[in-house]
Amino acid sequence: MSDLIIFGFVVGVAVLLVGIGKSGFADGAGLIATPLMALVMPMADAAALMLPILLFIDVFNLRHYRNDYDRKNLNLLVPAGIVGIAIGALFFNAFQGNERVLKVGLGVLALVFLAYQLGRTRLLGLAEQYTAPPVFGFAMGILGGFTSTLAHAGLPPILIYLLPQKLEPRRYVGTVAYLFFVINVVKLIPYTALGLLRVGNIPLTLVLLPVTYLGIRLGYWLQARIPKALFAQIIYVLLFFTGVRLLFS
Repeated sequence: MSDLIIFGFVVGVAVLLVGIGKSGFADGAGLIATPLMALVMPMADAAALMLPILLFIDVFNLRHYRNDYDRKNLNLLVPAGIVGIAIGALFFNAFQGNERVLKVGLGVLALVFLAYQLGRTRLLGLAEQYTAPPVFGFAMGILGGFTSTLAHAGLPPILIYLLPQKLEPRRYVGTVAYLFFVINVVKLIPYTALGLLRVGNIPLTLVLLPVTYLGIRLGYWLQARIPKALFAQIIYVLLFFTGVRLLFS
């Protein structure tokens, strides 16, 4: 019974944080869910369980930003993201039976993301000194699709390319929303082919949807009440300890 309580608590917290982060702060909080859930279940199952949850959140985001997106960026990043998904699927297929490799890779990815976030101001400052060519955007799109396939962590490479463009805020958020809705829909194909999406997960997914919706509403409510930096610091502390735990478990 205690294991079931721990499982429910960890999974519930992970889903709640993703709902809050993606709806209220839009700053890569989605990465925390898969590492947290991988502490209490196989990593592939954690990634598969999160995919319909993320699509549920995406639908709400598209409602808010349905007329706000940058077509030129989407025309570049969507095909690149699909290429990255294919590469990520090959990686998953190669190491799906080796849980240790997957969890170490996820731990490394979590810590690399954390290092990027800590140094992001400097990196983006350097990026703003020049206009990134389309080939760079395509490369970032591939990397975003790859990391999104493994751990739903595709936002950082996309930020590196988009933020220096200084798009109008709603246009930027809408572009990201459309991009990751498409990426998450396409990810259903390799996840299904690899046998990651299971009928047995449906009851748990249905139980988690109200928690996700609560996270979405909390995100909207907290957006105007707590600094984005404070929420980010909470996520980063959790991400650090989770990443270290995955590396040395």
